[in-house]
Amino acid sequence: MTGLLRIIVSRGFKIIAVLLAIVLLNFFLIRMAPGDPAAVMAGQAGAADEIYMTQLREQFGLDRPVYEQAFKYVANIVQGDLGFSYRQNTSVTELIFSRLGATLLLTVSAFVFALFSGVLLGTLAAMRVGKPLDFIISVVSLIFYATPLFWIGLMSILLFSVYLGWLPAVGMQTIGASYTGWAHITDVARHLVLPATTLGLFYMAVYARMTRASMLEVRDMDFVRTARAKGLKSGPIVRRHILRNAILPIITLAGIQAGQLVGGAILTETVFGWPGIGRLAFDALLQRDYPVLLGVFLITSVMVIIFNIITDLIYRVVDPRIGA
Repeated sequence: MTGLLRIIVSRGFKIIAVLLAIVLLNFFLIRMAPGDPAAVMAGQAGAADEIYMTQLREQFGLDRPVYEQAFKYVANIVQGDLGFSYRQNTSVTELIFSRLGATLLLTVSAFVFALFSGVLLGTLAAMRVGKPLDFIISVVSLIFYATPLFWIGLMSILLFSVYLGWLPAVGMQTIGASYTGWAHITDVARHLVLPATTLGLFYMAVYARMTRASMLEVRDMDFVRTARAKGLKSGPIVRRHILRNAILPIITLAGIQAGQLVGGAILTETVFGWPGIGRLAFDALLQRDYPVLLGVFLITSVMVIIFNIITDLIYRVVDPRIGA
């Protein structure tokens, strides 16, 4: 128990240090970017004179030295205050959490689709190595790995929405429909299919190729040969011996890439008009809305850390020797 407590405390300090470094790094990188938020706001208000911009800088603290702004920002973060949006005229915390649910729905759906379909395709390819099925899966995986997400998204809209009319093209739900209950769930699910599939295809290709390579490496090991010599059937050998040992590097990669899905969601949400924090960050970048950008960066960093912790826990479930 003492050893476990020591690990928890040590990891807690590391997480705090990492978050502090991320907050400071993001703050100074954003401040180094070209553009003046006061000039953007004044231009949008139609009063881009020097007096009005000076008033805006004073109002939002942009006239203070950068180190003072950084100290105040970190102090506010510690208190749970992510700041105030210049453009939206509302709390950054409220703005982000109003969009976070949509992004989590999209990224989690894409992640589950990518992981399960990738492992399944990789397993089929490994069990049919050198045969037509292996060739087809390898070619399809390579195509999706090399194709940009935004192009897949645009082509999906043209095919499944414009030509075939099977699925909606943009948004998270039908505007003005006011669905409730199961009808609302079905409507959101139909809108989710294209963006989640588009976002997950690249990662599906990665998992499929890595699963195939890992299983081919494991299948010739001594313990697998021993299982075959005992007369075990092919199915149990694949599930209990080959796949269970080959899946560990897949879990590692999936844990790392789970946080990267949010970055890919920026393009996907923009193409499909999905109302998540990726689209929010893109709009904030164009508007030089620094507090919103910093808030999105912080939340996504926290999500990456949480995914890494979950990955460690899954590791201990799949291979109990790691927690020993």
